[in-house]
Parts: sequence; C-alpha cells; structure tokens
Amino acid sequence: MSKNNLKVVILAGGYGTRLGTLTKLKPKPMVDVCGKPILEHIMQLYLKSGFFNFIICAGYKNEVIKNYFKKKYQNDIVVDNKNEVLIKKRNLSIRIVNTGKNSLTGGRIKRIKKYVQEDEYFHMTYGDGLSNVNINKLTKYHIKNKKFATVTTVKIQVPQERFGVVYFKNKNIVKKFVEKPDIKEIFINGGFFVLSNKIFKFIKDDQTRWEAKPLEKIARVKQLAAFKHTGFWKCMDTLRDRKFLEQFKHKRFPWNLKN
Repeated sequence: MSKNNLKVVILAGGYGTRLGTLTKLKPKPMVDVCGKPILEHIMQLYLKSGFFNFIICAGYKNEVIKNYFKKKYQNDIVVDNKNEVLIKKRNLSIRIVNTGKNSLTGGRIKRIKKYVQEDEYFHMTYGDGLSNVNINKLTKYHIKNKKFATVTTVKIQVPQERFGVVYFKNKNIVKKFVEKPDIKEIFINGGFFVLSNKIFKFIKDDQTRWEAKPLEKIARVKQLAAFKHTGFWKCMDTLRDRKFLEQFKHKRFPWNLKN
C-alpha cells in the first residue's frame, strides 16, 4: 500500500473543557498554537512524512473545522453536505466527517469504518497532541510486528492520571493496557497509532472509549505492540499546556521532524 493511499484518522470531536473559554466557540483541535490550529500542526507531521490522505473525525463545533478547510481549499471541494466534506487537491485528500457531538473516542473510530475497512491498516491519532515521532519508522514497526494495533508510548516521571498506561510483557509486546492508574513512573499512550482493520470488532458503539476496553482487550490477546518514542511529545489538555507550546512561537518547533 502506497503512502498516498494510507489513511490518517484524526479524532477531533471532543469538547476540550479544560481549555476554558478557548473552546467555547471552537473545538480543541482548532485552538491556535503558534499561529495556526493545532490540528494543522498535527497534519503537517504526516504530510512531511509522506502521508496525504486524512479523515478528520469531527463532532463538537464540527462546522468550525469544516468551514476552516472549505475556506482554505474553496476550489477543491468534491463533497459538501451536512455530515461530510471531502476536499481533493492533487495527491491531498481531506475528509471531514461529523462523528457525533457526544461520541467517545472508540465511537468516532467506529463511525469511519466504511472509509478504512478495505485497507489492511491505517494511522490514528488525537487532535491535541504534538510530537516529532518518526511516522515512517512507526509504520515499518507495525508492519514488522503484524499485530492488530501499535501504540506509540512515551515515558513520564510524574503522575498524569488522564492517560492510559502501557505495561510491557517482553521488549515491545504489550502485556496489558490500563486506563488512568495511580503510579509514579510510567509509559503512557502517546496517541500515535497504527491500526489493523481488525480492531473494529473490539469497539461496541458510540459510548465506547478506545483507551479503555478496546485497548485492554487487544492487549489481553497479545495483539498490541508498543513503539517507544523518546523525543518531543506534548498533549495540549489544559491552558498551562497551551502556554508551554506557545513559548515556541518565534523559535523552531520541537515537534517538527528534523531534516
């Protein structure tokens, strides 16, 4: 499968309540970081890695995402209706799908099944995390291990109970996945996945959290691999997180891949 056809699914439908007034009129992925929406920074990571086929799972204030890209690519819109906008420009494809205002992360993934079910695997990430993770190495790693799912893991030294924690069985095979435990030094879900189309059977409905039962079950059957990332990683979950990212406004972004 060529990179041009390999799809990148970005979850961009949450409320982002911890960002206060910044998400009153727009979804978190559209909050500005160093001059443009964080969503565009995330897409840029994949574009620079040679991936051009995006599916954006919108929800809360989904019209803001749609209108932003419709304005940017106003001459390249192929489909524009209530639930979907499809933009095609040369080898670039951006499909924005309304996956429901109150759907949880697993539910959003389930809702775009028809767009990826024919593919052997696809990328998935969240619309609020920045990193310089090597997407090409992540892809090759997933192909080599032949598991249902590969999760990028990052190590943190302080408690951050809002993340799902990864426990290793041996080397890079995941023993179990636990959502929000209370321990001090942990490997956490860094949010950059490669997923087989087999993962859909682990997702029940709109109210399924991808980070809870689906990942726990996939790990239990020894089908979850871990790609360890030691470079830059930051999730913009709070105003403090955004302030941290904004310090790079006039500097080289640490989430940019090195040339």
